[in-house]
Amino acid sequence: MHGDTGDGLAAIELVARDSLALVLDDVAPEDIGPDHDMVREYGLTSLNKVLFMTDVCERTGVSVANFTEQDVAAMRTLRDVVTALARNANLVGEGTPR
Repeated sequence: MHGDTGDGLAAIELVARDSLALVLDDVAPEDIGPDHDMVREYGLTSLNKVLFMTDVCERTGVSVANFTEQDVAAMRTLRDVVTALARNANLVGEGTPR
């Protein structure tokens, strides 16, 4: 994930969409709304959220250890997840991922 902040955020969002679509039934990555509640809109279960977060962290190189249980619980939308991942990948306010 190299490039400027916008490219990094876009790359993280694509990975997050793909990872989320893997754990959801019948939802294509491009159909996932960035501001839709993952539980209410897509029926994401707690187990699937853990699987999603583990996969997206592995694929983006962000350690899942950066997030507490409360952090993960507060991530209600895809945008929340992307923002948290970007912050921990040094994209927000830094410009370049580690």
